[in-house]
Amino acid sequence: MVDVSTEITIGRPVAEVAAYARDPTNATHWYANIESSRLLTPPPLAVGSRISFVAHFLGRRLEYTYEVVEMVGDHRFVMRTADGPFAMETTYSWEPLATDATRMTLRNRGQPTGFGAAVALLMGPAIRWANRKDLRRIKAVLEDTH
Repeated sequence: MVDVSTEITIGRPVAEVAAYARDPTNATHWYANIESSRLLTPPPLAVGSRISFVAHFLGRRLEYTYEVVEMVGDHRFVMRTADGPFAMETTYSWEPLATDATRMTLRNRGQPTGFGAAVALLMGPAIRWANRKDLRRIKAVLEDTH
């Protein structure tokens, strides 16, 4: 089982951070390992929406589809693997710290199988490292644009 949670404080209002982070068209801008993302269901994004991703992780190219399973305003957004190499759930949560500061938490948890099971001991630290890098990147993108 992999369960990794990382967080960062971003100097932007919670609504702005949440809107940017959950928009799949922005994924390639702040996720270093994501090569492409595409909404497979008609907009707007909602529970049941499906998003296709192509990513590179631990030296492999991964194609997977996430399904949105929970959306709670600007507080929580949860996606689960609907199709892909292993079961994974990604949760974004946002907490306002001030009118212009947000704590964003990125959590990945799942049960690696196949390729993932073979490298399970490496997955937790690799996901943590990647998530920290991605959170620093979204912070830079959102804080540098204003």
